[in-house]
Amino acid sequence: MHNPESEELKVRQWIDLYLKGELSLPQFLQSIRQVGIIDLDEVQLDVDRPRRCGFPEVIYGEGKSLESLERILRTMIERRIDVLATRISPEKASVLLEKFPAARYNAVGRTLRISGLSTQAHLEPRGKVTIVTAGTTDQPVAEEARETAEWTGAEVRMVQDVGVAGPHRLLANLHLLEDADAVVVVAGMEGALPSVVGGYVACPVIGVPTSVGYGASFGGVAALLSMLNSCAANVTVVNIDAGFKGGYIAGLIARNAAKARAESGSTR
Repeated sequence: MHNPESEELKVRQWIDLYLKGELSLPQFLQSIRQVGIIDLDEVQLDVDRPRRCGFPEVIYGEGKSLESLERILRTMIERRIDVLATRISPEKASVLLEKFPAARYNAVGRTLRISGLSTQAHLEPRGKVTIVTAGTTDQPVAEEARETAEWTGAEVRMVQDVGVAGPHRLLANLHLLEDADAVVVVAGMEGALPSVVGGYVACPVIGVPTSVGYGASFGGVAALLSMLNSCAANVTVVNIDAGFKGGYIAGLIARNAAKARAESGSTR
């Protein structure tokens, strides 16, 4: 088991050696840089990321062997780090769920989570994220975004199948968007929905283009370009099918907004 206290002892020893002149400055700096990195053969797991970046490292599942994924998960559990793994195939998930009964797999979003490990996460203020989909075929990307935003600690609401082909559907659900700290809009085809949403809300809108559409959609490129050219000033865009990235950024915005409210005493 990896012990954070042993790392603190190492740092103290390095400081002592440096002050005694037994360790040069380059050697001392190189030693310090290795703190928080755990060598798992082909993976260098960054367990210091929560301190630096606010959230732990996320596991990208595609291309990783089951053995590698198991080593990563066990190490994170030992460190009491909440786990989020994306792009996990059903075949890999079935094996991992046997080895880690506390894990939860979202077959639509292809995410695997192990929550409730970090005590600090429960002390953080919770912000609000609303995820909007244009159509039901955008759901896999939206589910990846939802799982990610929930993993960051945000309170997440879903508004599904409200694309521009029926704009009255969006209007009927505006009350679920108006108090959000961030809105994630997942859309393929012509990718117009983020611009429409951006005209109704006072928070950042994160457009996630999907590869849904006919031939001229070019695998999501048409939606991506449409969102990049949005005339709504509060719309920003992530990569095609990047539900994780949209959910992560929304969660970060929501957490910082919740912290600001807590510090100011706001009850919104």
